[in-house]
Amino acid sequence: MTAVLILLMFVAFVGIDFVVRTSLRRMREGRERQAREAVLNTAIRLDFTHEAKSLKRVAVPNPKARILAVDDESVVLDSFRRILVLEGFSVDTVEHGPEALGLVQRNDYDFVFTDLKMPDMDGVEVVKAVKHLRPDVDVVVITGYGSIETAVQTLQHGACEYVQKPFTADELGDFAKKLLIKREARLEAARRPNVRMVSPEMAEVVPATEFCVPGGAFLSPGHAWVRIEPEGQVRIGIDDFIRKALGTVKEIELPERGKTVKVGETLFTLKGATGTVHVAAPLSGRIEHDNAGLKTDPGELIRSPYDRGWVCLLTPSDLASELSALKIGKPVIDWYQEEITRLRAANGPQGAGPLDWTVFEQQFLGADEHAKA
Repeated sequence: MTAVLILLMFVAFVGIDFVVRTSLRRMREGRERQAREAVLNTAIRLDFTHEAKSLKRVAVPNPKARILAVDDESVVLDSFRRILVLEGFSVDTVEHGPEALGLVQRNDYDFVFTDLKMPDMDGVEVVKAVKHLRPDVDVVVITGYGSIETAVQTLQHGACEYVQKPFTADELGDFAKKLLIKREARLEAARRPNVRMVSPEMAEVVPATEFCVPGGAFLSPGHAWVRIEPEGQVRIGIDDFIRKALGTVKEIELPERGKTVKVGETLFTLKGATGTVHVAAPLSGRIEHDNAGLKTDPGELIRSPYDRGWVCLLTPSDLASELSALKIGKPVIDWYQEEITRLRAANGPQGAGPLDWTVFEQQFLGADEHAKA
């Protein structure tokens, strides 16, 4: 009986919490809608003719996006303002194509809606001109039922979508929301860093704005690469992520030949003008050989990280079980993009100089603290 009462109390609590949250959300949405209605009623009386003769503007606080609509039918523009402003968008409207282009040059818009058939400048010309002036702006064509074929053709000139008129408030509101989702997804994809898989020697010619990972090699969580040699030994070095994060290496402490290391312990140490970082061993085993040339020219680490800049040769002691912790192929690219995003965030929104080496090691390399002591 007690268990039933507890269950009923829990269900009641969840139900009350849901009702309260729903009520609060609806109250908040209602207040926002009232505020937008007030802005709409005030804005339609403002004069913006100094920017464009037919311009009417409604700017809401914290808009979802900024929209410019051009149509020679004022009733259509009235609908755009009334519907889209209440949905949370800031909206400018003009009746002529040349006016729209002038505004595009002076203002930042996310979307331009253009009628297809206008007397002074048709929608096709507006699409071409807007995409020429501002390739980042998404252009949407407004069309009637008899002009769908022409509207589809505008997609070849850079329009992202078309909407048919007449439309209801719900149809236009839903359409605008879907456009916004698509735009945000596209911008997010464009912000993702470009990562390429390359042969070892090609890392030397990859542009500084791109990142590369070595084809056929494994990468450790501590950003060391591992390439299995025909004899069963593994060659190890630093990856492009470390190379670009550190920038310059002035000295390297190579691992001692014949020494046995465990995965996660410090394998080698990099020194620069701004600090020191310890690179963890990606696998356990015995050091067979090192790249002695790096002592006299540590710059090879940066110039040729996957080829001439290799660090050491190791005979693994437990390759079968430890290899599963390393990444290879497409998972490396996905992980790299996440790591690069984290690195950019650590450097701050303005990319204020290289990240402190100690902080970089703590956040990205994961070397064993006890091994460094």
